[in-house]
Amino acid sequence: MKNKTPEDVIKWLKANPSLSELSSAYPDLWECVRIDIAEIVSGGTMAELQGYLKQSELRGGLLAKKCQNSRGDSKIMESTLQQLISSRMAHLAVKQHCISEATGIEKGKVRFNLLNGYIAQWLLFSEGLVRKPVSMFWFRLLWPVLWQKKMLMPLVQPEGIYCFYSKRLIDELARMIGSRSCLEIAAGDGALSHFLGNAGVSITATDDCSWKLAARYPECVVKMEAREALQKYAPEVVICSWPPADNSFERQVFRTRSVQLYIVISSRHKFAAGNWIDYGEQVLFEFGEDRQLGHLVLPPELDSAVYLFARKRVN
Repeated sequence: MKNKTPEDVIKWLKANPSLSELSSAYPDLWECVRIDIAEIVSGGTMAELQGYLKQSELRGGLLAKKCQNSRGDSKIMESTLQQLISSRMAHLAVKQHCISEATGIEKGKVRFNLLNGYIAQWLLFSEGLVRKPVSMFWFRLLWPVLWQKKMLMPLVQPEGIYCFYSKRLIDELARMIGSRSCLEIAAGDGALSHFLGNAGVSITATDDCSWKLAARYPECVVKMEAREALQKYAPEVVICSWPPADNSFERQVFRTRSVQLYIVISSRHKFAAGNWIDYGEQVLFEFGEDRQLGHLVLPPELDSAVYLFARKRVN
């Protein structure tokens, strides 16, 4: 947008311009975003698209903090706005792609029909878009009969929902954590901590609240960066569901002396979530995948995985 001040651009963005308006105003930025998404779509999965969105938003959050500390540096402000605009474009473009891929509908609103919508709502949500622990019995019985199941994740992902947790998963995680203190980082809407708390786990949900395009943060989620939360709560167990790809905060888990177990609910696709460089470089924890727990993360089409990092014993 030529001859517009940063304040003008921010005001315009707050009005939620469409993808068409964004791409028309910033064609060069849109071309970069378009190429990135096209490469992922050509050989990737839904999980990889979600990881791309999280990574883009994470970069925007880091730039925003740098901008706050730069005392109005124009170059940093410009970089921050460009990253914010790119992230908004990516979010809208991926949403559009996911919906069209899942439904075959390229324009207009997409909804479940009455029967599919009723079953999905009863099966997965307590009310509205508030998730509930899912019964594996009913899921196995009803999920196969939903012929619109491919619509589900494209419709709920923009609301910050990346998976659903079965009741059996919650019970198994609660048994694994036991009476130890637990901290959830990057908790989003806090659903996982809520379920574990109801299962008797002493857990605190935290998030730096940087993923503003999707997640809605309730009061029960403590606004706090992972490093600060780890220092403050000194947990014995840490859990994280779908950490952003190539994030900079998971390494702090491995550096926190109190942590005995780190549980990661993630994807089998390394591009989609988690910092796999830090996973490989850390030497204090034994690393493995629990395939039985992974099968309890829903829906199965996500190719979810549960990874466990258990601190090595000192001889």
